[in-house]
Amino acid sequence: MKTNDVPGFTPDEVVTAEPTRNARLKWVVVVDDAVPTGEMVNAVACTAAATGAAVDHLLAHGGPDADGAHHPGLPWAGCSVLTASAEQLAAVRAKAVESAGVLVVDMPRAAQTHRVYDEYLAELAGTTAEHLACRAVSIVGPRNRVTAITKRLDLLTG
Repeated sequence: MKTNDVPGFTPDEVVTAEPTRNARLKWVVVVDDAVPTGEMVNAVACTAAATGAAVDHLLAHGGPDADGAHHPGLPWAGCSVLTASAEQLAAVRAKAVESAGVLVVDMPRAAQTHRVYDEYLAELAGTTAEHLACRAVSIVGPRNRVTAITKRLDLLTG
């Protein structure tokens, strides 16, 4: 997806008093269910951070607690974390990449095996899509498209 094709919300679409199902865009993160828990959580956190930076108005305003301490805004439109086998995850990623108006942020295994970011990028440059071995894929797009891509996947449970 081209940078200028990244889906986002307009300021007037940010309606924090309504259910997340009313949001025009849907956000899911799909994780490889065979990945160790620590690496899974890391992959979800990293793809979520990149998604939050890419999607306009995904984060709502923050607010104070009863003691007056401020809490930064969170994603107002919600995010579901789903699980898949490595093969299912690759298929989901491929479908999402081919879908118009859908942002795909992935975390290949190589991103977790390098301590130097430029080394990760060098490995990535020599890796085809079919060999990425993604640990997680964050997808944001029109609700019906994202649902169609991920409809048979289960929610991540403890």
